[in-house]
Amino acid sequence: MTATTRSVRSAGFDSLQFLDGATKRVIKAWIEREERRPIPWTPLKKPLSECRVALISSAGVAPREGEPFDQEGERRNPWWGDPSFRVIPRSACTEDVRLCHLHIDRSFGESDLDCVLPLARLGELAEEGVIAEAAPTHYSFMGYLLDADEFLRTSVPAIVRRLKEEQVDAVALVPV
Repeated sequence: MTATTRSVRSAGFDSLQFLDGATKRVIKAWIEREERRPIPWTPLKKPLSECRVALISSAGVAPREGEPFDQEGERRNPWWGDPSFRVIPRSACTEDVRLCHLHIDRSFGESDLDCVLPLARLGELAEEGVIAEAAPTHYSFMGYLLDADEFLRTSVPAIVRRLKEEQVDAVALVPV
């Protein structure tokens, strides 16, 4: 088993569980062939201690009282993933949200939101003066998007617009 295959199946959880055998083989081969690219880096324009910081998680976190991500659409068509995003308030805790993602072990995030969206830890960084403050809102999407065109065309610009409106200086991505 390769390192990539191990990362696809962490802690015994098969993130490709809803795919048929042939599709699983195609996805695994696709992952193996994916070119490794450098991660773009943008230096901060001011010290982190002066920055308002937001979090963006790929765990499919949704407010409990809000609209969940479309898991049924994904069950019907395993090549599709919900390209929308959800807004999570800074005050959210584990009891306020639900995880709507078929390709991760949700039990960790369902028992402790900070595993997938570390809002409490971000608040601690603000209290300690490491950052100026946590942004009023944070964001989540479903990380399983084999075709990210709609997500990149609609959701990303909407998230960026909101981040600018809230004068966010830095974003921490929480890949799950």
